[in-house]
Amino acid sequence: MIFKVYYQKSISEVPVRENTKTIFVKGESVRDVRNKIADRGFNVEYVEEVKGAHLEYEQQNEDFKVLEIG
Repeated sequence: MIFKVYYQKSISEVPVRENTKTIFVKGESVRDVRNKIADRGFNVEYVEEVKGAHLEYEQQNEDFKVLEIG
């Protein structure tokens, strides 16, 4: 499954909408994705599964890349 992760670059940063970044991560569950990115120091706001029409829409973006973290 592919998940969209909304985050701030620094764990000490207060969430501000204008500073929110996103990445796409392949994982088994929300917990799995959170564990995979835990060492990156992100302040994770939200993780959501992306599928169907939503995934097709996201794939149209030229910057769309899925991280496969082992």
